[in-house]
Amino acid sequence: MTAAAPAHDARRSRLWSYAALTKPRILPLVIFTGLPAMGMAAGWPDAATGAGVLLGIAVAAAAANALNMYVERDRDALMERTRSRPLPTARLSPRSALGFGLALSVLSTAILVVWGGALAAGLGVASILFYVFVYTVWLKPRSVYNAVIGGAAGAAAPLIADAAVNGSVGAPGLLLFSIIFLWQPPHVWAIALYRRDDYAAAGIPMMPAAVGPERTRWRMLWYAMGLVVVTLLPAPLGLLGPVYLVAALGLDAWFLWTCVRLIRERSDEAARRTFRVSLAYLALLYAAMLADLLAR
Repeated sequence: MTAAAPAHDARRSRLWSYAALTKPRILPLVIFTGLPAMGMAAGWPDAATGAGVLLGIAVAAAAANALNMYVERDRDALMERTRSRPLPTARLSPRSALGFGLALSVLSTAILVVWGGALAAGLGVASILFYVFVYTVWLKPRSVYNAVIGGAAGAAAPLIADAAVNGSVGAPGLLLFSIIFLWQPPHVWAIALYRRDDYAAAGIPMMPAAVGPERTRWRMLWYAMGLVVVTLLPAPLGLLGPVYLVAALGLDAWFLWTCVRLIRERSDEAARRTFRVSLAYLALLYAAMLADLLAR
C-alpha cells in the first residue's frame, strides 16, 4: 500500500500535466461562445447532437492549445506567467505533448464529423491549423498584430456550431464570430500592458512595445467602440430580442467605461482590471444571449 502511493501520485501528476496542456480555464468560455449560435441558427438541436458538437468544439480547442504549448515551449520558459507550464518544467516531454495534441486533433475531427457534419469538422481542423501555424508559428513572434489576426482562431466556436446545426455558416455564426474577433485585441493588449517585460523577455512583439502604452490604450477603446456596434446588431436583425438588447447595452457601457478609465489612470492595476472586466463582459454577454433565447 505504501509502495503503491508514490506511483499513484506520479500518475495523477502526469494526468494533471496533460490536462494543463489544454488550458482548461479557458475551455468553458470557448464552449459557452458556441452555444448561442445553435439556438440562433435553426432552433435548438436535440440534446445528444448539441452535446456532441460542443464536445467536438472543446476537444478541438484543447488540441490547438496543446500544440501551441509544444511550439512555444522555449518561449514559455522565458516568461514568468508561463514558465510553470508542463513543458518548461519538464513534467512532460515535448514528444508526449506533440502526440497528445495530434491525438486530440484526430479525436475532435471524428466527433465533429459524427455530430456536426463535414463542414463543422472542416472548420474545426481549420481553426487548429490557423492557431498553430498562422498565429503561433508565423504571427506571434513576428507581428504586433498577432492578437488582431490571431483572434480568428479563438472565435471559431460559433462558426463550427452554426455549421453543425444549420449545414452552413450564416448570420448567427458570423456575428458571434465578429464579437469575439473584436473583443480579442483589447483583451490581449490589457495583458500586454502589465506583462510587457514578460513579452519583451521572450522576444514577442506586442502593441505596447511597438506604438507605446498610451496609443495602445486608445486602440483598445476604438476596438471596444467597434465591439458595441457588432454586439447590438443581433437585435435589429431579429436574431435576439429585448432581453439581450438591454443586457448588451449595459455591458457595452461597462466595458467602454473600463477602457476610458484605463486611458485616464495609465497604470498596471487599471490594465489588470480591464483584463478581468473583459473576461466577465464576454461571459455575461453570451449568457444574455442564452437568456434571451430561453425566454422565447
